[in-house]
Amino acid sequence: MSCSPFDLRDYFLQELDAEQAGQVDRHVKTCAGCRDELDRLRITGVALASLRDEEIPQRIAFVSDKVFEPSLARGLWRDFWGSAARLGFASATVLAGALIFFASHRPAGASLSESEIAQRVQAAVQSAIAQNVAQLEARQTRQTAELLAAAEERYTLQRQADMRAVDDQISVIQKRYNVMLMASNDFVKGTR
Repeated sequence: MSCSPFDLRDYFLQELDAEQAGQVDRHVKTCAGCRDELDRLRITGVALASLRDEEIPQRIAFVSDKVFEPSLARGLWRDFWGSAARLGFASATVLAGALIFFASHRPAGASLSESEIAQRVQAAVQSAIAQNVAQLEARQTRQTAELLAAAEERYTLQRQADMRAVDDQISVIQKRYNVMLMASNDFVKGTR
C-alpha cells in the first residue's frame, strides 16, 4: 500500500514512462513508507531472480495414467497381504511346517517325564537363587567395607583434630603457667 500517485510495482518493473517515473522518484525520496515498500519489492525481486528456472510441465499426470498402476508383482503382493484369510492361511501353513520340521528332527529318547522336568526346573531355580544370594552377599560385603573405611577415615580425621585441640590447650596452659611463674618470681624478688 503506497501513497504514491502511481503503483510502485509498475515503477519497480519499469512500466512507467519517464515523466511518471520521475514523479515516483521524487515522492519516494520524501516518503519513508513508500521507500520501505520499494525496498521490499527490490528484496522480493532479488529473491525471485536467485531461483533457478524450471520447465513448466507440458501435461499433468492423472491417477488413471499407466504410470501410477502398480506392477504385477506389487499388485499380487498387496492382494496377498491385504487379505486376512490369505494371511491367516499362510501363517497356519508356516506354523504347521515348523511343527513338522521340529517333530521330525527331535533326537530319539529326548522325551522327559514330568518328574525329570520338575527336577531340572528345581535345580535351575536353586542355582539362580544361589547365584543371586552370592551376588547380594558380595555387594553387601563390599558396601560394609566401604562404610567401615569411610568411618575409619572420619575417626582418624576427628582424632587428629582432637589432638591438635589438646596440643593447643596445653600450649595455652603452658603459656599461662610461664606468665604466672614469671609474675611470682618478680613478686618474690620485689618483696626481698
